[in-house]
Amino acid sequence: MGLLTEGRPLSWPETKALAEHVRRHGIEQFINHYHRLKDRSGDSLKWGDEIEYILVKFDELEKKARVALKAESLLEVLNEKEENNPHACKALWRPEFGAYMIEGTPGKPFEGFLTHFNMVEANMRHRREEITDLLKRDECILSLSNFPRLGCEDFTYPSYKPQPNNPNSVTMSKYYPDEASFDGHPRFKTAAKNVRMRRGEKVAIKVKVFKDKFTKLPIEGSPINEPDVVLLDATGLGMGCGCLQVTFQAANMHEGRLLYDQLATMCPIMLALTAASPIFRGYLTETDCRWHIISSSVDCRTPEEKSYIPKSRCDSISSYLSARGEKYNDIPLPYHQRDYNRLRQGGVDHLMAQHIAHLFVRDTICLLSEKVHQNDEQDTDHFENIQSTNWQTMRFKPPPPNSSIGWRVEFRPCDVQLSDFENAAVVCFIILLTRIILAYDLNLIIPISRVDENMKTAQKRDACREGKFYFRRNIFYTADEKKQTSGGYVNGKGSSSHTNGYHKETDDGQEEVEYELMTIGEILNGKSDTCPGLIPLIFSYLETMDIDSNTYGTIEKYLRYLQKRAAGEILTGAQWIREQVLKHSEYKHDSIVSERINYDLLKRIQEIQNGKFVEQILRSG
Repeated sequence: MGLLTEGRPLSWPETKALAEHVRRHGIEQFINHYHRLKDRSGDSLKWGDEIEYILVKFDELEKKARVALKAESLLEVLNEKEENNPHACKALWRPEFGAYMIEGTPGKPFEGFLTHFNMVEANMRHRREEITDLLKRDECILSLSNFPRLGCEDFTYPSYKPQPNNPNSVTMSKYYPDEASFDGHPRFKTAAKNVRMRRGEKVAIKVKVFKDKFTKLPIEGSPINEPDVVLLDATGLGMGCGCLQVTFQAANMHEGRLLYDQLATMCPIMLALTAASPIFRGYLTETDCRWHIISSSVDCRTPEEKSYIPKSRCDSISSYLSARGEKYNDIPLPYHQRDYNRLRQGGVDHLMAQHIAHLFVRDTICLLSEKVHQNDEQDTDHFENIQSTNWQTMRFKPPPPNSSIGWRVEFRPCDVQLSDFENAAVVCFIILLTRIILAYDLNLIIPISRVDENMKTAQKRDACREGKFYFRRNIFYTADEKKQTSGGYVNGKGSSSHTNGYHKETDDGQEEVEYELMTIGEILNGKSDTCPGLIPLIFSYLETMDIDSNTYGTIEKYLRYLQKRAAGEILTGAQWIREQVLKHSEYKHDSIVSERINYDLLKRIQEIQNGKFVEQILRSG
């Protein structure tokens, strides 16, 4: 979820009163930090993944599955191991929003050696085994994007009831008890409560139900005039979903900004490719992904703010950071002019200044009393307070203070996959994609407005097979394009709303659009008349490298798998989960995922994650 520090959380009135203090000092901290580190260079590639797991308890007698609220007790054991012998840990563990969630990362980052791709899946298996050793026989850890009956009656173990009429409740939700949120760190519940208090009402996450033959409308709890909506009314029903994220270190700030821009256009593509969330609050829905749900769950905008801040604090990015991306910044970028001016006066270039000023449109939603007064020359907590609670598809991360860590980029959109093999395949593909972007000087950038449209497409049912996405026709920079952007970052004020930069004229004076609609199969595998395909380019890149047969075999296995999924030959997790429900003997064609259907589904997923049936299940459905 971002920055975690210990301390006493302030109440919302106290936090609100200090919002301007945090904003002003956060800007000053960034300016000072930026100048200390902007010329840092020569860092080598280091990278790693984050998987957010869900803990599940099975009731074998009643054939029920519930989330197990035991993350805190598990973390006590796991963190003690880390404290006693940090260099020997193969995995690091951190809390997440749900009391049934736990985040696992490699014990140390992988590096730029191709042989390290052999370690990813093994490390993921180790993480699963390390947690499993601490669980009871009827418990398991699942890399599951969303627990299908999250928000249904009796979905937690131990069982707790929501308290929608209790003014002391964190969320006042009809569906999500406060006890389901992690209690061992003050940030989680405080943030959830403050989101509700800042917006002046409970969050309202609306998901269209999948209408089957006997689906009864209105859906229980649906808003007036929206009978076909599954309503979710708590931050935990979004932030309680699991995801897969990849972070990598760039050689310098320039390279990081370039890769941030190029990968931003891949976020919708990878969201659709990794879709694994078709069920919410026990209903089959018309979405395959968790992204809109998590975005709505932390949307703290007031009604007035929605008129000039078009996105939630969790959403797709709204501006590019490199000179090559500037002309494609074609949507209005909300920011306070005062903050932008201060950043520019402080020597921060235009593109970075507007990016930071845009992040700082948001108020802090959780402030600890111990962190109010800081040294802006040395500390960065106020900056990170805002930075880490803008949960966008990409995150550009300055080096931590007094650290050997360099400039980093975090790729954030992916649903977590059902098996270690799939998660490893996705992670390795993203890292290899960064290598070919740099090696071949690729240009994947399209207008931000088109990226936003792609994000909407990506979340529709069956988008991986049926959706079409805007993508560049020619992904190689021309000599003219390189010349136009060779001067580094734009230091004038510039404009955040360019509309003609993504067109060019042919020899006969006709306008030619630089991008077109393509399927994910065409984007990844190639299209004969235009796009060469990203995965064929990776194979071409590997041919130029000194790579042993074992490592090549590992990478090839992952890439061939993703190629088949992109082509529709292998199901996404969402497609497979949906099919499991639709063909279950107890499914009544009413869109409802019952206790027994949920139990059988999660048991089957457990078998997949234990290494059984992976090939035939995910290939054939």
